Amino acid sequence: MRDRTAIILAGGRSQRLKADKGLINLAGKPLILHVIERIEDLVDEIIVCVKTDTQLSLYSQVLPKKSKLVSDIQGFPEGPLTGTLTGLMNAKGKYSLILPCDTPFISKKVASLLFDVAVGVDAAIPRWPNGYIEPLQTVYMTKPALEAARRAINDNNLKMQSMISLLKRVRYISTIVIREIDPKMLTFLNINTPLELRRAESLIRKGLVT
Repeated sequence: MRDRTAIILAGGRSQRLKADKGLINLAGKPLILHVIERIEDLVDEIIVCVKTDTQLSLYSQVLPKKSKLVSDIQGFPEGPLTGTLTGLMNAKGKYSLILPCDTPFISKKVASLLFDVAVGVDAAIPRWPNGYIEPLQTVYMTKPALEAARRAINDNNLKMQSMISLLKRVRYISTIVIREIDPKMLTFLNINTPLELRRAESLIRKGLVT
């Protein structure tokens, strides 16, 4: 039985970048490939969740063959929780790492830590000192999270926190600990604007990303 799944949410379109986020070019390849290449050795399967048939066609042209491409289940509001539900429904692993498609510098060491501390609980979630959490860079136990996501959506509670509130055993990992592994905290760098894209290009060009 497969133990670890990575679910990458790629259904969103960036209005500020005026493009499909996961397909935006960063250092010569689509953004989503940066994410996949950083975590593919940690997991037994990779599931990429998109929203539309057009995206299915476009992503199928760039994804590695071993990645599984699925579209969000119909009849639910669009958003990360629906993408998460879709991914969890297709996951074979006991534990699933949920990731956005726009974090090209996801730390393999941080992801590995989250998988390790998720054993025996329903979720291992990074949490900042101010209480803010990172639900889209979290390892969930697949079955409880699937049930919680379905319940939250059925109750029309569409935020990731709504799903998390239904989980019984949640382990929070302080970003202070994560900073010891990833001092620049680039694992949480999202590409939402042209400026952030240029910053990411600069980091790669200067060799500041490991």
